[in-house]
Amino acid sequence: MVAEERRTETGDHQLSLKKREELRLTGVVNVESFDDQEIIVDTTAGGLIIRGEDLHIGQLNLEAGNLAVHGFIALLQYTGESLGKRSKGFLGKMFK
Repeated sequence: MVAEERRTETGDHQLSLKKREELRLTGVVNVESFDDQEIIVDTTAGGLIIRGEDLHIGQLNLEAGNLAVHGFIALLQYTGESLGKRSKGFLGKMFK
């Protein structure tokens, strides 16, 4: 399924943060990368970078567009564009 098709199926993007320790998202299209300090997701509202400490994904359902993240959330930053459309960076350009 193409990301654009998935965007319309998942609907609106919503974010809920509880005590900076429990983050719930809807409208999630894809998880681009993740580790215990950073999770990068593509949402129907564009790319979203989540940074913090001891981050882990508690729930992920791309069919429904839901994601739950647990850990200390220090930063939520929207990129304003789909991550799939962003430049691939240095390594991506090297391995075209």
